[in-house]
Amino acid sequence: MSVQGRRYFLPLGLAIGFLCLGIGFDPSQAFAQQGAQAISVQTNQQVFAVMCALDASGFDANAPTLDIYPLHAALRERLLELNGPATIAMRRFYQKHQFVNSDETLSPFLSFALVIGGPPDFSFVVSRRDIPPAVTSIDDFGPVLQSFYAEAHLDREWSAVFPETNAQVARLTELMRQLVFQTTGYLRELMTPAADRTFTVYVEPLVGNRIDFRNIGDHYAMIVGPGPELPLDSIRHGFLHFLLDPLTLKYQQVISTRRALLDVAARAPQLPPTYQDDFVGLFDECLVRAAELRLEKLPPDRVESVLHQNDRTGFILVRPLYQQLMIFEKAEPSMSLYFPSLVQGISVSEEQQRLVNFQFAAASEQVAPGGLSGEAEESASDLALQQQFSQGDREIAMQDGKGADVTFSSILKEHPNFPRALYGLAIASVLEGQGQKAETLFEQIVQLPVNSSGSAPIPTPDILAWSHVYLGRINDLRGDRLQAQGQYRAALSVSGAPEQARVAAQGGLNAPYAPPAKGTQQ
Repeated sequence: MSVQGRRYFLPLGLAIGFLCLGIGFDPSQAFAQQGAQAISVQTNQQVFAVMCALDASGFDANAPTLDIYPLHAALRERLLELNGPATIAMRRFYQKHQFVNSDETLSPFLSFALVIGGPPDFSFVVSRRDIPPAVTSIDDFGPVLQSFYAEAHLDREWSAVFPETNAQVARLTELMRQLVFQTTGYLRELMTPAADRTFTVYVEPLVGNRIDFRNIGDHYAMIVGPGPELPLDSIRHGFLHFLLDPLTLKYQQVISTRRALLDVAARAPQLPPTYQDDFVGLFDECLVRAAELRLEKLPPDRVESVLHQNDRTGFILVRPLYQQLMIFEKAEPSMSLYFPSLVQGISVSEEQQRLVNFQFAAASEQVAPGGLSGEAEESASDLALQQQFSQGDREIAMQDGKGADVTFSSILKEHPNFPRALYGLAIASVLEGQGQKAETLFEQIVQLPVNSSGSAPIPTPDILAWSHVYLGRINDLRGDRLQAQGQYRAALSVSGAPEQARVAAQGGLNAPYAPPAKGTQQ
């Protein structure tokens, strides 16, 4: 996602009079309070509590340390040392809902945090029908979080780290004022402080180097862990969606008169599947990209490069919308009134002729991102592969060894020696009771090069460490204690190994592995 902004149409006093950016708003009422600020930068105790629970369970323990947040770094260490009954229950819950991909693991938990009220109850503040589908997989998380919150004394921990978080809120608030002024000024739109729709940036250092953007109904939220460089481009992109999404929905019948261009865009192998049958969605994303490109005021050669990159990846409407925005800038109405003219200015026949022999980028080709924030769109093949991994991870979570075996074997046919697929197949083999096959696969993983200057994937620290742990357990069950201890030591030597793997390896060094009793977890 991407965005930029720089153009002025409203007197400064008038524009700022319609913007309500502040820190004092109670985040626990973000979706429930009448008259909530339309645009704000805030802290959020729900997000904080959820991230503490995940960190205590080993989430992202192999991620870079919080160098610029010493209070949060110390908090993470304290969380990993907890070992009470509520913490153990939390870790078991996390294990049941963990995927190999950390972002996929995190997604439903962040959605959960955005639809609950504050501590200590963490009850839902939206109706059941408005709960995002992703949350349904963890809708029993509330009681687990309540118990962990009390046991870990997160009320005190929140107070301890608040100065660091609040400093980042203050840092981002002033920049958001400028961003909102520039963007609404360009579109000639006014924001009222008591709007039904809200755009909120939640600052939470524990999410690390991530930007999570989602909307729940009319409430748009971005969760960011600010680093030395603030993610203003991505925030601008999200804010432009906040401003423009309602217009694309309002005028979707007008937009649909240009739907024939979807057949042209669908020829692009790298057009994300999300847009291949959603012309309104494609139009919306292209309009956001065109607006940020106009706002940025790049030199002509750079503009042409970005437009060409968008064309090659299937975002073919960015170019004509960019041209229509040049006309809009010379007009007088606000975008909400001008929008139909913007759409009608696009000639279907001219665009079809322009692209009749156009060479779209191949699925495997690396294309520079077409936006301005440095984020590349995932190709269709990348998305299909990610879907396969997600399917295999779910099958493992459901203890479906046979299904996971089929899924990961299919991935390996197309991507031989892919560490994540080898690991998934090894775990599936464990579930199926195929010890020899599992051992062969784990050995294959630990023998892969951990440094590579080429394009071949290398095993991540979590996969490498857990493979050594499983090999140690297999050797323990065979009675080869010396070999087992060697594998446990190898797991402990993996740089960046997750805390859970280190605990398991240390346990294996202390005593030979014994399978847990049936019906228990380990």
